[in-house]
Amino acid sequence: MGEDHAGLSTPTGREEVLRALPRADGSAPRALVLGATGYLGGRLVPRLLAAGYRVRVLVRHPGRLPAFSWGDDVEVVAGSADDEAAVAEAVPDVDVLFYLIHSMGQGKGFEESDLAAARTVAAAAASASVGRIVYLGGLHPDGVELSPHLRSRVEVGEQFLRSGVPTLVLQAGVVIGSGSASFEMIRHLTEVLPYMPAPRWVRNHIQPIAVRDVMHYLLGAARVAPDVNRTVDIGGPDVLRYGQMMNGYAVEAGLPQRPIAPLPVLTPGLASHWVNVVTPVPRSIARPLIASLVHDCVMNDHDVDRLIPPPADGLTGYREAVRLALGRVEADAVETSWQDAAVSGVPSDPLPSDPEWAGRTVYTDVRTARTTASPERLWAVISAIGGESGWYSSPVLWAIRGWMDRLVGGVGLARGRRSRGRVAVGDAIDFWRVEKVDPGRLLRLRAEMRVPGLAWLDLACDPAEPGAGGGAVYRQRAVFFPRGLAGRLYWLAVLPFHGFIFRGMANRMTAAAEAAPTTQDAQTSEAPQTPEASQTTPTAQPEAAAPAP
Repeated sequence: MGEDHAGLSTPTGREEVLRALPRADGSAPRALVLGATGYLGGRLVPRLLAAGYRVRVLVRHPGRLPAFSWGDDVEVVAGSADDEAAVAEAVPDVDVLFYLIHSMGQGKGFEESDLAAARTVAAAAASASVGRIVYLGGLHPDGVELSPHLRSRVEVGEQFLRSGVPTLVLQAGVVIGSGSASFEMIRHLTEVLPYMPAPRWVRNHIQPIAVRDVMHYLLGAARVAPDVNRTVDIGGPDVLRYGQMMNGYAVEAGLPQRPIAPLPVLTPGLASHWVNVVTPVPRSIARPLIASLVHDCVMNDHDVDRLIPPPADGLTGYREAVRLALGRVEADAVETSWQDAAVSGVPSDPLPSDPEWAGRTVYTDVRTARTTASPERLWAVISAIGGESGWYSSPVLWAIRGWMDRLVGGVGLARGRRSRGRVAVGDAIDFWRVEKVDPGRLLRLRAEMRVPGLAWLDLACDPAEPGAGGGAVYRQRAVFFPRGLAGRLYWLAVLPFHGFIFRGMANRMTAAAEAAPTTQDAQTSEAPQTPEASQTTPTAQPEAAAPAP
């Protein structure tokens, strides 16, 4: 149940019963993965590679792939599932297509968007004679009214089953693993609340499944007989009430058991607001998760065992899955996380280059500070910003800004980050997204909080100029492109706070770098840090004058 030499946790894909079956000519089969940068896709791809598949991915933002260890080992097609041209480019010569995308967290009209994308992929797969489609749907009872998200997943599965391409739909319930939204919701509810007022559905029965067992079934699905075209349920060995899952987590985390009081008035909508307040999972993601718990969600049968035998060591029990997830979190070794999922309704375009600012109003706040710490030590502080490290100044104001964002449906400051020390393009850091990393020199963050405009934050590190006695120079730049009058008023409203928030960041980050000097630092001058001239500058380009501070 441990890791192999390549660092992959079980299953690795190298197990004999999961390895790729060669084509008739002896060549390796090709797998196409849609959703490769998501929570499950990001774990499946390296295991497919280890199993002997050639892997192709269809991704909306190829720039995120360098963040993954396998990014250089796959074929890449840029586009999305609703892009007919991109899908047509991706499907030729594919033996198995994994469809691991759905619109959890998306806005109105997601059902139509989900179904349209599925139709596009199904038609292209049939036209290209794809060997098999594997789709991960949601476990649900029969004969009841399903939530919109569960209903959508059922409709997508049915679309693939009617496509003419042999399809295996795996229906899973609550997935437990480090970084999964379901695990983080249970974790924070249990850790934050000594007493839990909860909806009546906490008494419903649920069959959770460990993420490693989901990987086992996905890999095994690629090997089933070509005539199989059906839906099967998958789940772990335990059937529990949601309250039992919370207290099972408490036992593994060394916490007291939590009294739980079911309340008849907490609808899924109200409960999602409650989860939004006490956990880092935003309301847009919490609501579909909660709606899937309104009914009992257990396996109707075990037909999957005839198609994909269980793991040799057996399926992972709930408490063991929690124990493994906590170990990964403690070791800062979370493979993928819900935090890194794209956020609906926020900008994804990169920061324009300076020449492109001509004719646009742009506000900047620039800070520079010298430090006796080495550039390496300063970069270590920069690259660990956010999450448990915080933002180094005015924590109350940062917290208030995060709460304000949560109240209007944003991700808020509590989203944290997947790794405490590693940072890569595409990573989420609280309510920012990493847009650019130049290791040792620059970290660029794009705002995903709700603001009337576009915002970025650059944190940079340069060696001190020759003759300065060593050390480094810290450079910090906030950039804001306002949208209309609301954007301009927003900047003016927060401008008074920037003086001590951004100045405090510069001073405390350089101080933090000096607090734990490296060997090289110890040989440098012990002169105190001297912040250079810093300024808050609303800058207007020629065609759009910006108001003075």
